[in-house]
Amino acid sequence: MRSILLPVTFAGLVVLAAGGLARADVPPADASAPRLTVERYQLDNGLEVILHPDPAVPLVAVDLWYHVGSGDETPGKSGYAHLFEHMMFQGSANTGEDVHFSTLRKIGASTVNGTTNTDRTNYFEVVPAHQLETALRLESDRMGYLLPVLTQKSLDNQRDVVRNERRQRYDSVPYGLDRFATAAALYPEGHPYRYLTIGRHEDLAVASVDDVKAFFKTWYVPANATLILAGDFDPTAARALVAKWFAGFPRSVKPLRRDVPMPSVKASRQVLDDPFARLRRVHYVWQSARIFTPGDAELDLLSSILARPGTGRLYQLLVHEKQLAQSVDAWQASAQLASTFNIVVDLKSDAEQAEVERLLDAEIERVRTEVVTPRELTRAVTQIEASFIWGLETVMARAEVLQRYNHYLGRPDAIADDLTRYRVARPTDLLKVAARTLQRDKRVEIISIPAPAAMPAGGGK
Repeated sequence: MRSILLPVTFAGLVVLAAGGLARADVPPADASAPRLTVERYQLDNGLEVILHPDPAVPLVAVDLWYHVGSGDETPGKSGYAHLFEHMMFQGSANTGEDVHFSTLRKIGASTVNGTTNTDRTNYFEVVPAHQLETALRLESDRMGYLLPVLTQKSLDNQRDVVRNERRQRYDSVPYGLDRFATAAALYPEGHPYRYLTIGRHEDLAVASVDDVKAFFKTWYVPANATLILAGDFDPTAARALVAKWFAGFPRSVKPLRRDVPMPSVKASRQVLDDPFARLRRVHYVWQSARIFTPGDAELDLLSSILARPGTGRLYQLLVHEKQLAQSVDAWQASAQLASTFNIVVDLKSDAEQAEVERLLDAEIERVRTEVVTPRELTRAVTQIEASFIWGLETVMARAEVLQRYNHYLGRPDAIADDLTRYRVARPTDLLKVAARTLQRDKRVEIISIPAPAAMPAGGGK
């Protein structure tokens, strides 16, 4: 079937979306992939700057990535990267205490936040174009002048916030136990992915001011950060503003990131009594290809073929035909040190679990031994590419895409190479990756069973 290229245009962005793909018809990536206009340069102190001008809407996304995540933490000091995501909003020497959000709100910022994962920490805001300097001033101040106001009081405050976040979002939610059990089964003691980005209570409880200051001095330096501006700005004026607020910091050294070997995973099964769950859950997980390495894109495609709502094989079988499952999901969780391929099935209350697992095993074996159909592959590629392209509509989304490519590949303009990974995939490629990855003797199985509700004190028989 011939590839049909449909032009899609956003201001500042020209794309061609593929509607139906066969390998022989895949055009050169540079002719058919989205193209974002970018300029990248570096300040003398090591700060990397990427500019993506787009005058369509009078907004600018200011997106600052520090190249540190929980995967850079050391044993006994988990949770520090996420803790600093919170500390950075507490205040800095020239801005004042706890006014970051209120200052941006007053100038009309539409988005303000920060997030942390295993591989990086980001801070971002979307502001009216004429308020760009205010956003740069705030980011500059907490990069250069956070430590003077980092006190025992501010540490205690944010440590309590983070520990409460863990209780509310990890310890006391349905299937929260699954997350911890999965990480413990996949990663041995000493591996930085073992304790999740939130960190351990015991590590956070003993963190000292000196400990967290040392973490900041190592990782929160200009040479370990990338600043992206995306939106309505004049590049010459923007470069001058960046220089005004960031060039004065002293030269810094980019810290070395350790490359932890992929751990060896053996088959295991754990049954959890989950007091917060209401449905039984079957979670199968395998260690898989690292982000942007061979096999990573193929597993993205395979997850769509297996579990996409409406068309996925497992969805059709377990939700639609057999009506044994409330939901089915599959995904490739791509990361820097190690990735995982996941299949999750939430069973209906009256479903026979043994039958669900039998059907799961049969379908997994099928993708390991039989090629997927060209129609299935075409649909998966089109869905992934369409989702990606429409996801570029906002300047904030584009800033994050540029950051992601820059962080993992060293090139913010890698969209063409990324999409080409999917466009050139063959059914036989998915077969080889599935056969190599989805081996039963390397599968971790986490089974969550709803536990009886706790008996009220003094009541019941």
